[in-house]
Amino acid sequence: MKQIHNPVLTGFNPDPLLFRDNEKYYLVVSTFEWLPGIRIYSSQNLANWKYETSVIGESMNINFRGNPRGCSIWAPFATYHNGKYYLVYTNVNSTRVPYKDVDNYIVTANDIHGPWSKPVYINSSGFDPSIFFDGKKAYFLNVLWDYRMETHNKSCGIEMQEIDPVSFSLIGKPKKIFDGTSARKTEAPQIYKHNGYYYLMTAEGGTGLEHQETVARSTNIWGPYEVDPNTPLITSKNHPELKLQSAGHASLMETSNHEWYIAHLCTRPLSGNKPILGRETAIQKVKWTNDGWLHLANEGNLPEVDVPAPQNAASIHPITHKFTDDLKHGLNQAYWNTLQQFSDPEWLVADSRGLLIRGGQSPQSLFDQHMIATRQCDFKVKVAVDMEYRPRTYMQLAGITLYLDTLNYALLVITVDENNNPVIELQKEVQGEFNRIKQIPINDHGQYHLEVTIDNEAASFIIDDGNNRLSLGTTDISFLSGGFTGNFIGLNVIDMHRRNSTAALFKNFSYIPF
Repeated sequence: MKQIHNPVLTGFNPDPLLFRDNEKYYLVVSTFEWLPGIRIYSSQNLANWKYETSVIGESMNINFRGNPRGCSIWAPFATYHNGKYYLVYTNVNSTRVPYKDVDNYIVTANDIHGPWSKPVYINSSGFDPSIFFDGKKAYFLNVLWDYRMETHNKSCGIEMQEIDPVSFSLIGKPKKIFDGTSARKTEAPQIYKHNGYYYLMTAEGGTGLEHQETVARSTNIWGPYEVDPNTPLITSKNHPELKLQSAGHASLMETSNHEWYIAHLCTRPLSGNKPILGRETAIQKVKWTNDGWLHLANEGNLPEVDVPAPQNAASIHPITHKFTDDLKHGLNQAYWNTLQQFSDPEWLVADSRGLLIRGGQSPQSLFDQHMIATRQCDFKVKVAVDMEYRPRTYMQLAGITLYLDTLNYALLVITVDENNNPVIELQKEVQGEFNRIKQIPINDHGQYHLEVTIDNEAASFIIDDGNNRLSLGTTDISFLSGGFTGNFIGLNVIDMHRRNSTAALFKNFSYIPF
C-alpha cells in the first residue's frame, strides 16, 4: 500500500488549506511577513508536493512594512467553485493585547497561477476567514475577537454573515453561530456540507501543544451546532511521545474516488519544545462514521506519521530539499523570500556574475531589510555561499543569517574592526539581547566562502578567506524557534550609513541536507 509520509511540507508551512480542482490537489499555507505571500503547493498523490505559485505577488503592490513580527498574512482559505479559484486571507497589522487590528480580503482567479484579482476588503471583526458556497448563496466566516473579555479567550467564537457570491458585498447582519468548547481559543472556521448536515470545523486550544481540531454539525447553516461527543477530531495534547506535535487547524477534502482527507498543522520540536523548523503541514485519512461524524481513519484522534495514500495515487518518491543556485537569474520563488517588502532593482540585481545586494537596514528593522532567505526544511543541513564584499566601516556588514524574527537571529558577517581591518564576526540576538560572539581577522582580498552547518540545535560557522579556513565555533540555535514562523537561512547586507550604500555580490549558494 502506498503511504503518505508526514509532514508532507517541512519547514515553515503552517495553517494548511487542502482543496482540489479537476486536475490536482493543492495546499495553501500562511506566509506571515514573508513575500511573495500565500504559497500554493500542488500534488498528484497527496504525498509528493511541489511549489506551484504564490498569490500575493509584486503586481498587487502590497507591502507589510511596519507590521510587527508574527503579523501580516494569516491562515488563508481557498476553494475551487464553478471553474474559479477563490482565496480569502487576513492581513494582520497588530496583535498586542487587548486589541487586534486585522483586515480580511477575497481575491479570485480563473487560473491557479493568476492573474489574481485586486483584493476586495470584507471586514475586520476577526481573523482566519473562509467562504462557503451553498447553492446560489455564499457565507463569510471568521473568528470573532472580543477585546473586552478579561479571560484569555478573546477568540470568543465564530461569526458568519451572508455575502454576495459575485460582488462580495455583505448581506444582512453578522451572527455568532458557535461559542466554541472548553478548549477555548476557537479559530479557523470552515463549513462543509455532507449528507444533509453542515459541518463546522474549528481549531481550538491555541496553536501550541494543546492545539486540537473540533467538529460540530447542524441541519441549519445558522445553527445551533452540536459538538461531536468524541471531540477532538485530532490532537497531540498530553502525548509528548508523538513525533507530530501541536496537531490542529485542519481542512477537509474529498478525492475523486470519494476518499476523505484532512490537512493539519503540526510541529516536530527538538528537546525542550523547540520547533526550530516552525509549524509544518501533515495529512491524515478520515472517514464518516455510521452516525454521521467525521473521525480519523485510524479510529483514534492522534496524528500518524504514515497514512494510506489515495487508491489511485500516482507514484510516490522520496522527498529532498537539496538545491543549488548560482544566483545569476534572479530570485526563484520556490526557494527565496524577502521580508515585508518585495525586492527592488535599487537594492537587488542579478547578472552574469551573481546576485548583487545593496545594503539595507539592520535585522531589527520592520521596514527596509535587504535580505533574501530560504526556509530551513531539514534538521541537519549545510549551507554555503561565495561572497565578494569590501566594507569601509563597522556600520557595513554582509553575510549569512539564521533568522527567526527581529528579536532572534544569528549573523555570520564580514565587516571591519576599529582599525578598519576586515574581520569575520559572529553575532546573535536572543529574545532582544544582542551579543557579538566572536571576531577573527581575515585577509582583505574581498572574496570569501561562507559555510554554516546546522545539526539539530547547534550551528557551526566557517569562513575560507582564500588563505585560511577559519572556524567561529559552534553555538546553540534552539532560540530560533517559537512564535508563528520558523527559521530562515538568509543572505543579508546591512549598511547603517545608507546614503552611498555598499553592495555584496553573492554566488554559488547551496543547501545540502545530510
